[in-house]
Amino acid sequence: MANQGTYPHTIVIGGPTSSGKSALALALARRVGGVLINADSMQLYREIPILSGQPDTAEQKMAPHELYGVMSIAAQSSAASWQKLASAKIADVLAQGKLPILVGGTGLYFRALMDGLSDIPDVDAATRAKVQEILDSDGVEGLRRELLSRDPVMAARLKPNDKQRTARALEVIMQTGQSLANFQGNRAGQNEMRYTLITLLPPRAEIYARCETRFDAMLKSGALDEVKAIEAMPSLPNNTALKAKGIPELRAFLRGEMARDEAVAMAKTKTRQYAKRQYTWFRNQMNPDIMIDMVIHSGNADQYAADIGQKIK
Repeated sequence: MANQGTYPHTIVIGGPTSSGKSALALALARRVGGVLINADSMQLYREIPILSGQPDTAEQKMAPHELYGVMSIAAQSSAASWQKLASAKIADVLAQGKLPILVGGTGLYFRALMDGLSDIPDVDAATRAKVQEILDSDGVEGLRRELLSRDPVMAARLKPNDKQRTARALEVIMQTGQSLANFQGNRAGQNEMRYTLITLLPPRAEIYARCETRFDAMLKSGALDEVKAIEAMPSLPNNTALKAKGIPELRAFLRGEMARDEAVAMAKTKTRQYAKRQYTWFRNQMNPDIMIDMVIHSGNADQYAADIGQKIK
């Protein structure tokens, strides 16, 4: 195991569902003595561990896991509430001299943690491509030179090697004509943590196939029982979680409104559509330090974790 004291920052592992984020995060945590912190909005809910794909009991024994199944589906999670929980957990883990490893597919959560919450306009794909072109050709030094010429206020605030925030500040000034500093007066929760961003973007066809196989496995493991328990609640919560992960289709089946095969087929279709949206978000909205273009699984997770462990020392 690597010296835990050599990791004074936070790892962020993101990507679409079924890309292998959890397998990679667990392998990395075991290798470096890290603590996994959930960054998936659905995995917060204790009533749906199977449908949300939470780590099972055996996996949770292999490394510490935080913020999994910590709230009832009767409550409504938000980026702001998760940000507070995650920030506190990160501080606790760092205080123990360990490495926080955030893992999940909720892009807004990552953005809230790293950038804070504000009313910054969306940045379009063309602007992000221009920034990425600068990064590819001239590295973080090129990003910083460009930011200095366009937005010296933000350039002065950022550390020279802070690639993620430098890229973000440059995107904002290029997109809006305004300094990111102008938006930060209304921003809540931004922190000065140093992040290493890892994005998983395997071929889409592989992700879609894994989505279908995974949903079948969830059904065999008791996903329908989870939905039955939700249906039996005295009053169903008005929660966006009830609209995701196949829950609406399985509820329709239980109510006799849809045949089982039809419900399962529709749930798989919606899961693939969700994976496609996640894929697009992570491809366009993140500037990863490490990008992995293949599915991570038990057979290759250790090797990727070893490579990453060397890079983040």
